[in-house]
Amino acid sequence: MTAVRSTAMTSPLLALPGAVPDTGADAGVAWHYGDPTAEQRALEAGRAVADQSHLGIVTVTGPDRLSWLDSLSTQQVGTLEPGESTEVMILSPQGRIEHVASLVDDGERAWLITETAPALAMFLDRMRFMLRVEVADVTDSWATIGEAIGANAATGEPVTWVDPWPGITAGGTTYAADPHAEHPGADRAWRLVIVPRGELDSAVRSRVDAGWTLVGTWATEAARIAAHRPRAAREVDDHSLPHELDWLRTAVHLHKGCYRGQETVAKVHNVGRPPRRLVLLHLDGSGHALPERGAPVMLEPADGGEATQVGKVTSVARHHDLGPIALAVVKRSVDPSSVLMVPSDGGPLAASQELIVNADGFSADRPPKPGPTMKGLLMGKGCAADGGDLPG
Repeated sequence: MTAVRSTAMTSPLLALPGAVPDTGADAGVAWHYGDPTAEQRALEAGRAVADQSHLGIVTVTGPDRLSWLDSLSTQQVGTLEPGESTEVMILSPQGRIEHVASLVDDGERAWLITETAPALAMFLDRMRFMLRVEVADVTDSWATIGEAIGANAATGEPVTWVDPWPGITAGGTTYAADPHAEHPGADRAWRLVIVPRGELDSAVRSRVDAGWTLVGTWATEAARIAAHRPRAAREVDDHSLPHELDWLRTAVHLHKGCYRGQETVAKVHNVGRPPRRLVLLHLDGSGHALPERGAPVMLEPADGGEATQVGKVTSVARHHDLGPIALAVVKRSVDPSSVLMVPSDGGPLAASQELIVNADGFSADRPPKPGPTMKGLLMGKGCAADGGDLPG
């Protein structure tokens, strides 16, 4: 999946003294405002605000909106209450991730915050048929502000999406190596507040005037990576399955009705194993080099033979406490104890692994082997929206 920018607009907050613009998927907002270490600490302490106006927003209105989104997406949203937050995916017929959206409904419209707004809006519009729904890409009119808060919006506050990560939502599961251990992202609070784009500058400045610290994407990305939190514009490619990224925690309901890609989701969870796994890499910090996103992850054999590529780096950050860290997607068969190598401008960097998705490829609640009465259920029998085979 390639993220499609919703807007070419530049945030007015880039005009602030010390603002350094970001690039790539985060172009249009600040990478940092002069002191990335202090910004990370403020974010961690829960007294920070971040400009997230580079994200796209799609709205769906009409009385059929939630039941319709439920039929198309991986998550159960048909009974979503006003103000309740969730996360949804649109999959290909083969079960690969095409779109990811942060979803909150305000009682009149569903708000989908996404990194593929134009393409998602186009897909949804094509799927309306005779249903009472209207789809719009409203990125030009609305923007989001990130806050280090884990609470729902209070009465009178703007529509707000609260990140459910790393909780396991109803119908979800985890591929964590130790599902009973405390998750590294348990203390990370994060929400996105939706504001009129014309009020973005004043909304952020009011928080700064109240004593909050304005932080850039360096801080938000470092916190996300340390929390093992996948992101569509970084970790997802054309072959990504939700299982590989431990995304069945928050974005997939295993027991809901039919949706496109459901058969593959069921096959991998019940009788298969994901071919790759997301891992946190602790990089050699003795120098100052960092690898580029997309850099190959190499495994050097014990016998001294030629190194082979076993994956690629998807996200990189210099964390104020952990040092240089990265997320990478690697082959599931890679020994978790192996020290990997990642090239950089400063030379190859040694990388130790911290497991995110376990190496055996089984979820915490993988069902027992199916008997004759279970086979149809486990293979997604009767799902007309499907047609995908189990990925190799």
